Amino acid sequence: MILSARNQLKGVVKSITKGAINNEVVIELPGGTLITSIITQGACKALKLKKGKTAYAIIKASNVLIGVDE
Repeated sequence: MILSARNQLKGVVKSITKGAINNEVVIELPGGTLITSIITQGACKALKLKKGKTAYAIIKASNVLIGVDE
């Protein structure tokens, strides 16, 4: 797999929560950090995701927003 996205974080699927249309997928990275993504059920099926499977969180962002409390 070769992608242009620089942020490719390898981890293990910790949980999949099914919704009406989308699924919430949580990937645990080495060290215990959790990354959560909402993807379609179709994508989840096509990727054959299941708890314990190795997967990548791939982050491609043109902008990073920063906020502060007033």
